[in-house]
Amino acid sequence: MAADPGLYPVALNVAGRNCLVVGGGAVAAGKVLGLVRSGAVVTVVAAEPGAALEAVLAPENAPGPGSITVERRPYRAGEAAGYRLVVTATGTGEVDGTVVADAEAAGVWVNSADDPERSTFYLPSVHRDGPVVVAVSTGGASPALATWLRRRAGVQLGPDLGTLALLLEEARRRLQAAGRPTDSVDWQTLLDGSLPDLVRDGRMDEARRLVAEATGLSS
Repeated sequence: MAADPGLYPVALNVAGRNCLVVGGGAVAAGKVLGLVRSGAVVTVVAAEPGAALEAVLAPENAPGPGSITVERRPYRAGEAAGYRLVVTATGTGEVDGTVVADAEAAGVWVNSADDPERSTFYLPSVHRDGPVVVAVSTGGASPALATWLRRRAGVQLGPDLGTLALLLEEARRRLQAAGRPTDSVDWQTLLDGSLPDLVRDGRMDEARRLVAEATGLSS
């Protein structure tokens, strides 16, 4: 089955926002980890949290910068309406279906781990390096393929993307402070040149000089 051609890729800012994860197994634990790493205020509803979730909750793991609250009980009908984002991964069709229906009725975005066709958003496989996030989705068709593609992309892109992003962010902010439009710089030519290799090799002084030449800013 072909993926839905109407999918609209976005990057959500969940920092400080209330999100709900229903379920206590390994799949739910993975969803919790992703949300809390993005700064979300996560409530987990799970009658019996499993070992993977307990590991995420362990103080020594500190997956922050978000926070996690666990309520060890079954899901209560209608409570999905109180959140900005909902994920359900109980593995029980009746419970997951209730969560999806509640979220839909309240206009809340919802992902059902075992029922992509009823989900209103999909969770991609993610490669992170500092502020850089590369996400790969198959529209729920094959999470395994998404993971495989993400791993290949991470290898091909190499390390230090985060450092490169921060260097360019600094240049953009300096342009803005000088009252110059950021699109006055040919960023693509800069990136197609030696800049990524200089950053990868740790030659940051040379990298900054190259950015300064391209932007007309003093290094």
